[in-house]
Amino acid sequence: MIELGVNVDHVATVRQARRTYEPDPAIAAALAEQGGADGITFHLREDRRHIQERDVDVLMKTVTVKTNLEIACDEPTVDIACRYKPTWALLVPEGRQEVTTEGGLNLTADRGRVARAVERLREQGILVSLFLDPDLEQIDAAEQLGVDAVELHTGPYANASAASRPDELQRLASAGQRIRQAGLRLHAGHGLNYVNVRPVAALPEMIELNIGHAIVSRAVMVGMRDAVAEMRRLLDLIQPV
Repeated sequence: MIELGVNVDHVATVRQARRTYEPDPAIAAALAEQGGADGITFHLREDRRHIQERDVDVLMKTVTVKTNLEIACDEPTVDIACRYKPTWALLVPEGRQEVTTEGGLNLTADRGRVARAVERLREQGILVSLFLDPDLEQIDAAEQLGVDAVELHTGPYANASAASRPDELQRLASAGQRIRQAGLRLHAGHGLNYVNVRPVAALPEMIELNIGHAIVSRAVMVGMRDAVAEMRRLLDLIQPV
């Protein structure tokens, strides 16, 4: 069964629009669990545009499935991750001007900083995943860093035209094969929704998908528990390869 991680960042985005106390990401996480989520993902950005450190504290105390904390490689944020000890730390690039994460880490250009973050997190018993574009050179570098998983950036696939989407899916398939050859867990996420998720979920030995915006958007209409349950049903239709 493919594991479904539900990202609750955009619940906090709605709250921060009014700088109030609702909606609460922790309540959303509890409802996501009831809907069948295998994990809860939340991104503590440097600029705190949505998830706040208090949210991390509450989520770590209340989530009963695995936790996946997205962070940049900067030292203060890694300190926070080491203090709270989520199940997983997902290392991502981060830019103040971006609306959402726009690409994978560049391990060629930023290897030293990423390596230091990986070492510190693993010393605390935290599993580490790297958010990477489906680029074989980057995956080779991830293998050398000794991480536990690679989460493939599926944004280009999700945003592709109908004509180019098969090529983007093939890029993901080739990268996934290399990840599996390296003995790493294969995860994927970014831009996946109820329409485009199944081809990615069907990639050989896909283990985990992390989905946020599409589920939160659906939850506005039908509620978080039902939105997650609907995605769970879609993934359960996938036959293992």
